[in-house]
Amino acid sequence: MHPNEITAALIEPAVKIHRHLGPGLLESVYETVLAHELGRRGLAVERQKPIPITYEGLTFPDPFRVDLLVADLVIVELKSIEEVQRVHFRQTLTYLKLARRPVGLRINFNVPTLTDGIHRLVNRLPE
Repeated sequence: MHPNEITAALIEPAVKIHRHLGPGLLESVYETVLAHELGRRGLAVERQKPIPITYEGLTFPDPFRVDLLVADLVIVELKSIEEVQRVHFRQTLTYLKLARRPVGLRINFNVPTLTDGIHRLVNRLPE
């Protein structure tokens, strides 16, 4: 699948979960249920996926973890907070760069309408 198809396939189950569970739960709840829904739809999903980085010739096997890695292409970072800050977007962009993945979604479930909490980010940073 193309990354655009994957991100499109992520939105409908995320909205379904938000409608059913509502806002305000812990991020781990949304992560668990979203991973389940995506798996049911035939998408490969890895939760809390460690991402190795290389710095000055040394490789560190798991300095950070992404919430979800879908089809080994799309990083999904979940939040359940009052307001997403610019630092959260920068964090996701850095994850994309270090993980060498093309696209990410930042989804904040603590909003009245989930589509207002979904942001698509593209890795345009040099590798």
